[in-house]
Amino acid sequence: MRVVDINEMREVESQTYELYGFTEELIIENVGVRGAFIIEDAFKVFNSLKSIPHHLQEIVFLIGKGNNGADGLCLARHLQNKGYAVRAFMIFPDLKYSEQLEKQVKMAEAFGVKICDIENANQLDSYFSQVHDHHFVVDSILGTGIRLPISDYLFDIINIVNHYSSHVTSIDIPSGVTGSEGAISSAAIQANLTLAIGMPKTGHYISTGAIYSGIIKVLEAGFPNELIISGNKKLLDQKSIHLIKNDRDKFAHKNNFGHCLVIGGSEGMTGALIMASTAALKVGTGLVTAVTWPESYLELTSRIPCEIMTGMIPQEDSEISAILKDLNKYNSIIIGPGLGKSERTREVVLNVIRHFGGNLILDADAINVLNLREDLPLLETRKGPMVLTPHIGEFSRFAGLCSQEILEQPLENLKSIVDRTNCSIILKDACTFLGFPNGEIYVNYSPNDGLASGGSGDVLAGMIGGYLAQYSQDSNKKQIFKNNEQVFDAVRMGVWIHSLAAKFTVKDLGPRAMTANEIVNYLPMAFDEVEKYK
Repeated sequence: MRVVDINEMREVESQTYELYGFTEELIIENVGVRGAFIIEDAFKVFNSLKSIPHHLQEIVFLIGKGNNGADGLCLARHLQNKGYAVRAFMIFPDLKYSEQLEKQVKMAEAFGVKICDIENANQLDSYFSQVHDHHFVVDSILGTGIRLPISDYLFDIINIVNHYSSHVTSIDIPSGVTGSEGAISSAAIQANLTLAIGMPKTGHYISTGAIYSGIIKVLEAGFPNELIISGNKKLLDQKSIHLIKNDRDKFAHKNNFGHCLVIGGSEGMTGALIMASTAALKVGTGLVTAVTWPESYLELTSRIPCEIMTGMIPQEDSEISAILKDLNKYNSIIIGPGLGKSERTREVVLNVIRHFGGNLILDADAINVLNLREDLPLLETRKGPMVLTPHIGEFSRFAGLCSQEILEQPLENLKSIVDRTNCSIILKDACTFLGFPNGEIYVNYSPNDGLASGGSGDVLAGMIGGYLAQYSQDSNKKQIFKNNEQVFDAVRMGVWIHSLAAKFTVKDLGPRAMTANEIVNYLPMAFDEVEKYK
């Protein structure tokens, strides 16, 4: 599923009208027909939870002056026709309506929708305060193309809605949120559910847009599939991972499933190394070796699962030279979890980048000891696939950008650094963005506060390293990643399975009791779920 900014959406609309013969009226009607079923289901659940008497059950629509208002009024008409009590408040009765809204007003009146003009915010406040305590509201005031700041009048209207409503469904995007940047000025509708028309918008996932959008459902409006699947920005979903084969040969042996080396774990931080190594093992890797500093080795071996081999990072020049020559026996290397931020860490990281030609994952401290300005020549010229897994703070330090700048424009900044380094980058946050050197960006929208604890990123790095190790193997133990597309598939698979396992974990344990290490225990459930996609 493609993700678009407002300019890209306008281009899709233009092509739909010009090349496929659609009209605005037809798109709006599709929104009304299909959206009515979604809102109907949400309203039934709402009433069952709130136990509102039948004679007080009413769906309240807030209608702006443009085509977003036309979408809302079309929805109101179809729900009225289904037998629901519907009331539509016209928020801008003194302003000129769009042509499509004018048409929808006439049709809604003919179908018996109660249409009321709002002259000032006090009228809306009076309605909500006098009817009952729980209100189901459909927000169709402003569309994706708004310009900030909003007026004082809209500020009051939005705050009244947020104060009184028990449920808000926003059409296309919550009013007050910009479609491309996800920005707000003084206020925005806090939606429980957002019906994204045709395709999700970048503003649903960026900055405060993700906070205000609630659950996002795509409302199919009839746009041609050819236009929906094209483009470089896509939503990470089950269709995005279909190229990864989950079949395993019953007659294979451990060497057929790759060997992953994990380097990390300074004193007091061997847990990060253990979680990454365990995750690599649990996604099906044949062999996993964990290595750490000599002073951390006993700490590591006293805690690590017995199936994982162990070793020490060499300190003597002669040992280092021998080890570097032997690195390419591994199918993937993960470096960074708990490794520390010392100068010797930087030296180890640089040596691995220079001497290992296979699939390399830089996580945590391996990213912290690098900086784009100084290390760009090494990163951009490395021939083997490389994946970076920073959170916002790590990405900020590495790229030399402030965190706020990244949060406000994550897609632009991510693409810029990917293009410069020729690396795949997973920018981790509540909404995670995956950037690839082929120009594609994937949005993984799976907010889960259970993941906001130490070790979640170590598990993710381990899973990706494990996938890259086993899927780069054939029966002759040769690398079969002839192009980066297969690397991208493995990265998408790792991120998707990590989010899926985390969902099962939080469902059973709750966000407070959930720990990163327990995500690994729910991988079997995630694998079973993925098998259903076949």
